[in-house]
Amino acid sequence: MELTGKRLLVTGGAGTIGSHLTERLLEDNEVLVADDLSNGRREWVPHRATFVECDLTNPEEVESVLTEEIDAVIHLAAAKLVDTDAPRRQFEDNTQMTYNLLERAREVGVDEFVFTSSSTVYGEAPSPTPEDYAPLEPISIYGAAKLADEHLLSVYAHSHGMTIWNFRFANIVGSRLRGAVVPDFIEKLRSDPEQLAILGDGHQEKSYMHIDECIDAMKHVIENTSEPMNTYNIGTRTTTSVTRIADIVSEEMGLDPDYEYTGGKRGWTGDIPRMRLSIEKLSALGFTPELSSDDAVRKAARELIEEI
Repeated sequence: MELTGKRLLVTGGAGTIGSHLTERLLEDNEVLVADDLSNGRREWVPHRATFVECDLTNPEEVESVLTEEIDAVIHLAAAKLVDTDAPRRQFEDNTQMTYNLLERAREVGVDEFVFTSSSTVYGEAPSPTPEDYAPLEPISIYGAAKLADEHLLSVYAHSHGMTIWNFRFANIVGSRLRGAVVPDFIEKLRSDPEQLAILGDGHQEKSYMHIDECIDAMKHVIENTSEPMNTYNIGTRTTTSVTRIADIVSEEMGLDPDYEYTGGKRGWTGDIPRMRLSIEKLSALGFTPELSSDDAVRKAARELIEEI
């Protein structure tokens, strides 16, 4: 699908990734953003985008934003907490939003649909994890909901003639990021520059990718693939430990705090201590990120220190 001259519906377009993606898409397209502002912020939505505050769990509200005039849907909206205190609500809301959008797209003849999934669908899999790894055994409700969403996408791809782009993200970092390790460390160090509490044992090690390269990768895949179901990992070949993130953030803030660890190999229930996605499929398509995981964290830290 050429991302030029299209009228696109971006759900979750007021969030971190969604707002950055919307900015890029507006260079060559019209964009309608639908967001309930539970995670995002209205001021993050670019001025040239049309914005509708919308509850996508409500089929009637989905009907109001997804019309015959839309050329493609890019669905990022989700309840994102991995360690949620309302797991049933999260599972039902996330899967209901995806079902409502897919069914409405089928009704109005919108055949192109982009979905942002997550590395959490793999569970505690060997690294690097390729797209065809099995069995997929998520260990969080968030991961289970993303996997259920992927199964819905497969039905609409293979039984209803839709073209689906399904992206399994590593940890995406950059400006506007909230509720994640880099901004959390910045906020903690602003409150207490002498000491930093770190969840787990600090050895958790994952792949981090900067938002700019994430969007570059998404656009590259969308514009160069056309199978009914196009599933791609989006990440880096390198990883960064939680303690290393603390070091990077501290260095960028000019601080030298003492670290205090809460203990255990997981930072929270459902946390996957080690994650690195295989990006060989993405690389074979002609895209390889330039920034290492450490470099992505450092760039994001600099952006967030200026912003928060």
